[in-house]
Amino acid sequence: AELDLAVKGADLLVLAIPSQFIRQVLKRLKTLNISGIPVLSVTKGIEADTLMRISQVIRQELGKDARLAVLSGPTIALEVAKGLPATAVISAHKDRALAEALQHVFTTDRFRIYTNSDMAGVELGGSLKNVIAIACGISDGLGFAANAKAALLCRGLAEISRLGKAMGAKKETFSGISGLGDLVTTCISRDSRNRFVGEQIGKGRRLKDIVSRMNAVAEGITTAKSAYLLSKKYNISMPIAQEIYAVLYKDKDPRRAVSDLMAREMKGE
Repeated sequence: AELDLAVKGADLLVLAIPSQFIRQVLKRLKTLNISGIPVLSVTKGIEADTLMRISQVIRQELGKDARLAVLSGPTIALEVAKGLPATAVISAHKDRALAEALQHVFTTDRFRIYTNSDMAGVELGGSLKNVIAIACGISDGLGFAANAKAALLCRGLAEISRLGKAMGAKKETFSGISGLGDLVTTCISRDSRNRFVGEQIGKGRRLKDIVSRMNAVAEGITTAKSAYLLSKKYNISMPIAQEIYAVLYKDKDPRRAVSDLMAREMKGE
């Protein structure tokens, strides 16, 4: 509410704003004297209208010369707040000095930071895994067990990797902390907001009722639509993401979505 006071005297700006609100805050930010102050985004999402990664939105609003980094990884907020061990990745495209400086800022004896030059991969892994987490939550809500969740994790990671590579990311990034690591955490944690949304849908609740009773944002709801549109834009096969889009936005019955996934044409892995 008092943005000028929040940034006054800052030597680092950390953006932790839900993706659907970040552009309007950036427009306010650039009217303030923030020139030269590094920006670290911890937002996991894709802008719905433009299908842009959050770092792209930031550069569009703050300028291409803004010193920018992103932080992502398996960091369930409640666990971090409790001081439980966790790891994350910082990426600053073509600015290794900034990435290493922020690595030292945020590393503690309970929070270990790695660096990775693949900003697109780090961002996409942190965003798209939320869609698979909703799928895993639906699986839980329907009463399925470990076999189904393992299938969703493996095939979901394959979908994320395919789309990420088409969008310019490195395939190996999705096997790392900000890819597989974040995916596993978000899909199995009882504290995952996106898994919770899926679980409630699997139990038969309506999406609008679930969201109205939540006091936090589940980014995967918006990202599901973005993932669906990106799969069409890049002509990438993403059957799980497409079924989650149908469940969330077309009111498709979750059990029908499962049946359709299992009945797809047989193929190699």
